[in-house]
Amino acid sequence: MNFIPTKLEGCFICEPKIIPDGRGYFMESFNEKTFEQGIGQKVHFVQDNQSFSSKGVLRGLHYQTGEHAQAKLVRVLAGEVLDVAVDMRPESPTFGQHVSVVLSAENQKQFFVPRGFAHGFLVLSDTAVFFYKCDNFYNKESEGGVIYNDETIGIDWQFPAEKLIISDKDKVQPILANAQKVW
Repeated sequence: MNFIPTKLEGCFICEPKIIPDGRGYFMESFNEKTFEQGIGQKVHFVQDNQSFSSKGVLRGLHYQTGEHAQAKLVRVLAGEVLDVAVDMRPESPTFGQHVSVVLSAENQKQFFVPRGFAHGFLVLSDTAVFFYKCDNFYNKESEGGVIYNDETIGIDWQFPAEKLIISDKDKVQPILANAQKVW
């Protein structure tokens, strides 16, 4: 697997080695030893999650706070999404900045989002199956969020705003300046 650092320290785009043949392909999607060497830290995943969404569905920007903060390794099993991470670490020189990557079943890329980051994605294909590993268990009381269209973050979602499908919960998230602290 090839690990590509992003402008946000700790976030990596992960490109698997795909071995094609006449029957299709083979790839190793996760190997703990290879993964930890590639990102330079130990991460032990304890929970896998999967969602199915239609074109235009935007989920995010979400994070877990305090002792319940989560690192995520995300990928798309079917379809295509624009995946986004926002640095929520107050002491970070890149606080409030974001990075985005297109993940698809075709490109097989994965995205590692460490603890201290908000995360969200927008479905670009007709439908998408989104899969992610978490290194900490979900805790409802520790939920945090930032509004998807915060102008100070400036995410280009590459999709018409009037066609976005957003949950009521995500429509009322605070702006970055008023968001709950991650630590």
